[in-house]
Amino acid sequence: MTEDDLIAQIRDRLRDVAADRLLVGIGDDAAAWQPRSHQRSVVTTDALVEGVHFTRAAMRPDEVGHRALAANLSDIAAMGARPVLATVALGLPRDCDPAWVLAMYDGIAALARRARCAIAGGDVTRAPAVTLALTVVGEVRASNLKRRDGALPGDVVAVTGALGASQAGLFVAVERPALAGEPAAAPALAAYRTPEPRLREGRWLGASRHVRAMMDTSDGLSTDLARLCAASGVGAVVETVPVADAARAVASLVEADAQAWALHGGEDFELLLSVERRAFAHLAARFRAHFGRPLHAVGHVTEGAGVRLANGDAIPAAGWDSLQ
Repeated sequence: MTEDDLIAQIRDRLRDVAADRLLVGIGDDAAAWQPRSHQRSVVTTDALVEGVHFTRAAMRPDEVGHRALAANLSDIAAMGARPVLATVALGLPRDCDPAWVLAMYDGIAALARRARCAIAGGDVTRAPAVTLALTVVGEVRASNLKRRDGALPGDVVAVTGALGASQAGLFVAVERPALAGEPAAAPALAAYRTPEPRLREGRWLGASRHVRAMMDTSDGLSTDLARLCAASGVGAVVETVPVADAARAVASLVEADAQAWALHGGEDFELLLSVERRAFAHLAARFRAHFGRPLHAVGHVTEGAGVRLANGDAIPAAGWDSLQ
């Protein structure tokens, strides 16, 4: 299949994944869209490389596509923004079946439709392994834009969901594939293969002036909380780690430490935030009423530096490091 043939088939799959304000999409030298007035644009880029972030043996092609877009949408959510459009740069080895590529785009398209994110174009090239580099553009009101550097001592540290399920799913998919058929492993595998970016939650939290800092937990609570603290010039104490039921279920099968998965595992794509203490109880009650699940308090922000347990022990930043 030639490059033009492949792009034509990709365009057909993405024909209905477009925004009203996308003026020029796939097929020209660049995309063009009409931004909303009184909005700030946010831009994020993330790459997935076969053998580093996924294997074709462990994931269906549509799951690879879904996960690639979800990683970028999670960054948009962490800024309190809504996605507008995305571009996809695709590297393919010679042995990659075009049918696999098109099925992968089906996964991208399905999530893009739900997120109302237009796929505006991209690039295709040869590569030694399947590589997806996505760029997503989002928009947010200036007053709702959230960053990592706003946390203050005394704030409550919270996350939008329990953690560790994705790491448990990765463990099953890569280390114990024989367990993939176990009913107890299914939720963890789904969390790893098709994570849900917290777009609605991000916009809702972004609208609250009591949320002082926010980011996603793509690299693990221990690593990402340390980054939020470093950006804000503060420290933090972790008092409790919310562990996902799916992580506990898998851990019980393989005698692993579910709390370690929750603390260091990453790729849960929940949101990590710092909330003004006096407002937290009210915000958490409203969050539960709106989304039907709790906003988990993890600990509190302190003066000084470093992330520690309540007993004073330092927590190493042992989550995902892209260069290690």
